[in-house]
Formats: sequence, structure tokens, C-alpha cells
Amino acid sequence: MQSVTPPPLTPQLPRDPAPSRWKYRTQRWLLTPGFRLALRIGIPFVVVTMATSAFLASEQRRDALRMFVTETRSSIQERPEFMVNIMAIDGAGSNLAEDIREVIEVDFPISSFDLDLERLRDVIVGLDPVKSANVRIRPGGILQVDVTERMPVVVWRTWDGVEILDETGAHVDSLPSRAARADLPLIAGEGANLHVDEALALLAAARPLGERLRGLVRIGDRRWDVVLDRDQRILLPTDDPVRALERVLVLNEVQDLLERDVAVIDLRIEARPTIRMTENAVEDWWKIRKINGSGQ
Repeated sequence: MQSVTPPPLTPQLPRDPAPSRWKYRTQRWLLTPGFRLALRIGIPFVVVTMATSAFLASEQRRDALRMFVTETRSSIQERPEFMVNIMAIDGAGSNLAEDIREVIEVDFPISSFDLDLERLRDVIVGLDPVKSANVRIRPGGILQVDVTERMPVVVWRTWDGVEILDETGAHVDSLPSRAARADLPLIAGEGANLHVDEALALLAAARPLGERLRGLVRIGDRRWDVVLDRDQRILLPTDDPVRALERVLVLNEVQDLLERDVAVIDLRIEARPTIRMTENAVEDWWKIRKINGSGQ
């Protein structure tokens, strides 16, 4: 029996534990931040979006959801702690407070969520007598309105009527007549409301005239006339009228200028002041001249 010699065994190389190139690239891609972010956020977002879209596809379910949201919102807003029941106004007179209640037009009780405080403040500040206002909701369901009124300082007479103005020239209120605020000084003329600060300075300088002062008249929106009783006027210049008025008052103290038969003191040209006498004084002067002339 013939023996068969087995073929020699081929030595096997050890297996390479490293992954293949494609597997390596796949593993690296799975480890990138973008893929991990998509896996953590993107997939849940897509799932939630698809579920929401499927739920809202039905009009009946949409109506039910809207009704639920509305009822939930109403139940929160109409809770007693969020309701405003009354309004308190501080810093305003009785007439102004009544005007504020009329322009606000708020029906109490009302939820604080339904109140636009900024709009209410703008409406209140829009009233002529109001200089500034603050609107807030106080604990206890109180709509608090704090008002700073404009303080009238002068009466302004125009062709359209009589008004009272504050120190900035802003309109405060209308008057039926000058006598309604006889305690305030009078100004008149076109553009007088734009120069209230200058008028107040002149009025302060004219204080020594006392009750003889009738008021100030703005002429041509350029300068002032000081009006006194007995139809006397002091015509002030455009520039530095207060200083010119003070010069007249000093002269009046020394020589009683305004106590004489003077109709007009014209200071419009500083280098050439002019005095105009009354008609009676002029007639008397001519009579004296005639007498003196005949005596010669």
C-alpha cells in the first residue's frame, strides 16, 4: 500500500484588527458634532413636527385647541388678583379729574391684561392742562393716575378769545373773559405765547408800577409795548427790552416822568428816545407859546 504524503501547510498571517477604510470613515462621520446634534435635536424635532401636523390636520381638533387656549387664558386673566376695579387720580383739580375720566373711557372692572397703560398715559398727557402724567396699577385693583398740572402764569388775549398759558407758553385753558382770571397779568398780540419767558421778565421788572400796569402787547412778533393806565405806553426795543424798561423806571423815580402828561415813551431807538405828550398837554403848550408870543 502506497503512502500519500500530505501537502505542506501554508502558514496563515495574523488577522489585521484595523477597520476597513469605509468602515473607518463611517465611524468618523457618526462621531462628528453635526451628526450628533442632528441625532439629539433634529430627529426629535422632526418627530414632534410630524405629530403636531397630524394632530392639527383636523379642523375639529384645531377648534378644540383654540377654545381650550381661550378658556385657559380667560380663567387666568379674570382671576380676582388681576382685576382692576377703580381709578384714583392724584394731583388734578376736580374739573381736570372729570376730564380724565371722560377721555380714558375704561369700564370697570377690567383685567389688568386688557389695559394699555402707555396708551392711557399718552391720552392723559394730550389734555391741555396736563404737564406730565404717570399711570400704574396699585395693589388692590386700583388704576393709579398721578398728574402734574400746568400752572397758569399769564392771560393771553387773541382775536379768537382769551386763554391762559403756563411759563412755557403752552395752552392751559380757555376763559370766557379776562375777568375770569383777573389775578394773572395780561399779554396780547401775535406770537406773544412764544415769548412768555420774556414777558415774565418784563412783568417782574415792571412790578414797581403796581396797579398802573395794564399788560404787555407784542408788536409785529418782534418787540413789546408796556401798556399803563391813562392810555400811556412804553415802546420797548427789540433787543434787551428789560434793561430799557428799567431805565424808564429809574427816570420815573427821579423825575416822576409817568405822572406827567406823557402819552408815549418811545425807546425803540436806543440812541434817540422820544417822548410824546398827550393832546391836552400839546394844546396847553401851544396856548402858552401864543401867550408868550403875544406878550413879546
